[in-house]
Amino acid sequence: MTNSEILKHIDHTLLKPCCTWDDIKKLCDDAVKYGTASVCVPPSYVARIHAAYGEKLNICTVVGFPLGYSTTSAKVQEVKQALADGASEIDMVVNLGDVKNGDFEKITEEISAMKNAVGSNILKVIIETCYLTEDEKIALCKCVTNGKADYIKTSTGFGTGGAVLDDILLMKKHIGENVKIKAAGGVKTKADLEMFLNEGCDRIGTSSAVAMLAGEQANGY
Repeated sequence: MTNSEILKHIDHTLLKPCCTWDDIKKLCDDAVKYGTASVCVPPSYVARIHAAYGEKLNICTVVGFPLGYSTTSAKVQEVKQALADGASEIDMVVNLGDVKNGDFEKITEEISAMKNAVGSNILKVIIETCYLTEDEKIALCKCVTNGKADYIKTSTGFGTGGAVLDDILLMKKHIGENVKIKAAGGVKTKADLEMFLNEGCDRIGTSSAVAMLAGEQANGY
């Protein structure tokens, strides 16, 4: 797999709380230069990026991030603002309290409400696998499928762990045919990138893809 082929599957990510416009601009410049699938950025930067780069960039942003326990109505409002500002992809975090309470019907309803707000744009659902049992992961695969989201995503990058192969294989087995997989967190080398893509991931969220493909060790998300 060539570097350019890999980069087409990368959500080039910068979600650190103290990132500056200079940091974001470098991320965006790299994304344009290397042809990544998107940039994944804090909501507060979406409008400025859209104004600066226009159609050169596909902008992804996060909702209910990173803890997921905002109310559904708050998350829906975040989506509407992000789309108005110029985002075309939304990565939302599920309510992990609902997961631990076993309220999977409520989770499905929230995902459905989010997809209705997103419309024809892309919705990715972060389930934060590091906090879940296998049964919870399987149940969430069904929630994401029934809620008609476009992707299931492993991790925020802010939890206690990131993407691992066993979770990707489990997702492949239990998601619907129209749901794609995004791995995030824990992707440290070019070999990791190739492994996750070869095992069925359509997207990988990382801040370090360009460095990885230059043979450097990745740091952070």
